[in-house]
Amino acid sequence: MATETETTPGASHRRSVTVTAVATLSGVVAGVASDAVASGPTDTLGLVILVATVFVGLGVMRVVGIDVSEFSTKDNLYVAFETFALWFITWGILLNAGV
Repeated sequence: MATETETTPGASHRRSVTVTAVATLSGVVAGVASDAVASGPTDTLGLVILVATVFVGLGVMRVVGIDVSEFSTKDNLYVAFETFALWFITWGILLNAGV
């Protein structure tokens, strides 16, 4: 992640775990929301939900104390990819399960 300025032992690890947890949980929420709202895999509303969830996830990170203004392009791509990956997996499973 971005350069750390915190001196507390383990602060960097806690920050990384928090960013990963928020991004992946956001992806699962986006997948469930896409399944609930979108009419199927060709409905672009599912993609809109994904993009909105990436931004909401960054807002949640800010609320829990992560300084997202320090994120580099690599960090932002990591968050977007983690959210996308879990959204894709979750929505794919729900579409195939027919729930």
